[in-house]
Amino acid sequence: MGLDRAVLFRLATSERLERAVKLLPVGEAAAWRAASRYVGGRSQGQALATAATLLAHGHGVSLDFFGERVLDPAVADEVLRNYLELTAALPPPPSEAWLSLDLTHLAVDADRSAAADRLATIAQALHRGGRVQVGAEDAARADAILACVLDVAARGLAERLGATVQANLLRAPADADALVDAGVHVRLVKGAYLEANGAQPHGEATDVAFLRLGFRLAERGATWSMATHDGRLREALLLAHGPLPVEQLFGVRPDILDELRSRRIPTRVYLPYGPNWYRYWMRRVAESRGT
Repeated sequence: MGLDRAVLFRLATSERLERAVKLLPVGEAAAWRAASRYVGGRSQGQALATAATLLAHGHGVSLDFFGERVLDPAVADEVLRNYLELTAALPPPPSEAWLSLDLTHLAVDADRSAAADRLATIAQALHRGGRVQVGAEDAARADAILACVLDVAARGLAERLGATVQANLLRAPADADALVDAGVHVRLVKGAYLEANGAQPHGEATDVAFLRLGFRLAERGATWSMATHDGRLREALLLAHGPLPVEQLFGVRPDILDELRSRRIPTRVYLPYGPNWYRYWMRRVAESRGT
């Protein structure tokens, strides 16, 4: 029997556990060997090399300089500088190289307006045809994240933005409608966070919500993709609506990506990198092994 999902997610965000593992004589090396399957590299150069390989195989990428829960504006400004350097290094269109980020990495918890300004700066720096996808975080931050994305979209940058909608949240249909109305690309996911309220339970209820939202987006003619490793949901939506873009996490079922491409279905890989790889890896463990 696996560990309880809630326990695993607490471990995934435990700075104490991370420090303890890295202090062990071979702890960090052993952890990295396990984590490297899911992480594009510890440096920007390594991540760009991994991205080049994926692009050469016909898959789009969304590069994420992984990090979260920043409160210091100076640290958030340094994150912004890293993203601008990454933006300058991306291959231009027609290459399908996008960016991805979490707004807590840009200090949305400290200053929502300043986080929106940083997001807008990144979007403005992109090549035409590029996009920065804003990740989903816990439901308590959903209002702030939606407000930031809509703020930046209203600055004439909607075509350079994407936002993640978590199907398990009860508010998801309204959020999806607001994003579509603003012209923002929607990345539909099931939702991985453990919510105390305002969410469907994991399992059938969330699966049904995901399908309903997929049909809703398709019927509205939205620009959107489904980010899921659930073959039942993916194939149901592909059967109903044709070759919709499919997104997956780096290192998870890469064989499926190649099979989808052989069917001429657009694919994209979420590719995180950077020194904060440990907690990302622990979350992948929590999602895959929790019960």
